[in-house]
Parts: sequence; C-alpha cells; structure tokens
Amino acid sequence: MIYRKDFLPFAKPDLGQDEIDLVSEVIRSGWLTTGDKTKEFEKRFADYVGAKYAVAVNSATAAMHLALSAIDLQRGDEVIVPTMTFAATAEVVRYFDAKPVLVDMEHDTFNIDISAIENAINKNTKAIIPVHVAGQAVNLDQIHEIAQRHQLVVIEDAAHALPTRYKDKIIGSISDFTSFSFYVTKTLATGEGGMITTDNEEWAEHCRIMSLHGISKNAWSRYTSTGSWYYEIIAPGFKYNMTDIAGALGLVQLKKIDRMFERRLHIANRYIEDLRDHWAFELPQVKEYSSHSYHLFILRLNLDKLTIDRSQFIEQLRAANIGTSVHWIPLHMHPYYVATYGYQATDYPIAYREYWRMISLPIYPTMTDEDVEYVLEVLKDIAEHNQR
Repeated sequence: MIYRKDFLPFAKPDLGQDEIDLVSEVIRSGWLTTGDKTKEFEKRFADYVGAKYAVAVNSATAAMHLALSAIDLQRGDEVIVPTMTFAATAEVVRYFDAKPVLVDMEHDTFNIDISAIENAINKNTKAIIPVHVAGQAVNLDQIHEIAQRHQLVVIEDAAHALPTRYKDKIIGSISDFTSFSFYVTKTLATGEGGMITTDNEEWAEHCRIMSLHGISKNAWSRYTSTGSWYYEIIAPGFKYNMTDIAGALGLVQLKKIDRMFERRLHIANRYIEDLRDHWAFELPQVKEYSSHSYHLFILRLNLDKLTIDRSQFIEQLRAANIGTSVHWIPLHMHPYYVATYGYQATDYPIAYREYWRMISLPIYPTMTDEDVEYVLEVLKDIAEHNQR
C-alpha cells in the first residue's frame, strides 16, 4: 500500500479560537498566575463531576501527593498501587518515605487485580490508589468494600478517566479523593495541570493551603486590590498552584468535554468494528458497570500469530508515519523498583505477559475519518505481511 507523507501523531490537543481568546483575555489582564479564572475552573469542574470541592494544581502528580499529605501519610506506611501504571502513582508514595505495595493487573481491563488486594494489606497499609487505565473504570464497589473493611482511604488516579462514568456517576465524586490530569495529551488539556476532588472540606482546605507553600487561606489574592500583604505560613507546603492561563484553557476545554468524548467514542467504535474479528489483534474490553473515556485505545497483538514482535510492529507503523505509544512498562520492571525492592520481571505475571504485546493507537478528537481508516488499513497490512 502507499503510505502517507505527513506524520499522524499519537495524540494532539483539540484547541481552537475560544481557547486563544480566553487566554488572550488573561494575558491582557496582566494577571497570569492563580486568580479568578482558576477559581472559576475549580467551581465549574466540581459541578461537572458532582464533587463538593475541587482544588486546581499543576499536575495529577501534585494532586495525589496532596491527597496523601492530607491523610498524613508517614514514613513506613504502605499504599497499594497497581504495577501497571505511570511512574507518578507510586512515586508520590515514596515522597513520604512510605512504601508503594504493587499489585498485578486484570487481564481484560488492564486495571488493578482486585482479587489480589486483600493479600497486600497489613497493619501498615493506609490507602489504595486504583488507576482507571485508558479510561475504563475500576470496580469501585469492590474497592470500597475492601477499603471500608480495613479502614483505608481510596485515592482514585483518574488521569485517564474524564468523563468516565461508574454506574450512574461521573468519576470524581465517588471516592475519598480523585486526581485528574490535564497534561497536553489528556481528554481535557491545559498543557500542564491537574485537579483534586473530594467531599471532605478539611481535606480540601489542606490541599488548597499546601498547594501554595502552606500559606494561609487566599494567599493568591494578596496582590489584588481586595487583598492584604499579610500572610502566615502554617505548614511547609509545595509549589503546586495552577496559573490563570491554564485555568482559562480548562474553562474552554470543559465546555466541550462531552463533544470531544463523543468524537473519541466514535473513533474507538470504528476501531472495534473493523478489528473485532481480526486474527492478529485483541481489543479493549468495557465492563457493564463502566463507560470508557477512551483516552487511550490499547490494542494487544497476538504475537503467537505474527513473525515480528511488538517493537518491530511499532517500527513498521512509524515507517507508515503513524505515531503510537506503549502504556506502560510495569513499575516492577523499572531499575529503581528492582534495586529498591528486589522485584523480578515475572513477579507480576499478567502485567509482564501483557506488556510485551500492548500498543496504544492514535485517538483524539481532531483525527479525521480518513486518518482513522488509514490507521486501520496499515494495521491490517502489517499483520498480513507478517503472518506466521
């Protein structure tokens, strides 16, 4: 087949004139850091997901870090984390010199293996951080039942899960905390950014104060006409606040979040329709209790039917000018976790096995139908030319 000459990226934000206009308004105002746009974004986001409180920060990493700070995680404590996740989910636990206790993944959803959580709990366990991988929700009823029985806090890593629904609720209003990412590739993009949601007022206030150096309430307004120069540092906090430039982007993106989701769903359904019965591929699953945001479309290769491995398959996609990625290299396979905790690659056999055959395909709202059809055509062409 004839390959396209221009590169089709793996991910791309859906940005337009509305974002340009509101960011320009912020720039013209002269107020670039945390201010009214950030506060409005927090309110509108909380309303959208159905949470009582939302605190805007500069990343989902910051959001999870603040959540663990709010529950007073201490050295020697333990937090249960899936091995199939990005670095941030576990590294925030290490910030406290606490231990991330890794758990294997489910074969069909890529999410944490809930049946293995119970055996990972001991007297030092303080929290569970389930990850909604790709945008498929974890079975939160089962997670909460375990957490309540052992008096554990649940902090959802929902970096991929906007606007995923769990049963009749949008993710963000169900657990003790939910952390979101607004990184440039995410379903709502502010370049860098994140949000922590909770229904606990005390925890929300802790996160808000600690997000800006531990300075007392409304420290951001001290340079406005209504503010005061006086402030008090009540704890050694962090520099995690969101800027109004990012907040302005978030406000516009939130207005079109449902439209962007519908487009990703359309693309995902086209991938599924065309590849459902193909011998070379295994498709993502959607559980009856969850919708799927399709932040990622993770395809698995049936390597036993191919003469090439995953890396070679990706190289051939790139040769056809199609960008892809892999989500993720399991945490227990990274040098830091091997050196620190002595993990072997096969300690978590499902994650180890599935990792080698996972590819994330391009899926974003500004992909055209022609882009999607091209990806499908190339996938099938590569498979057919490398059939065992």
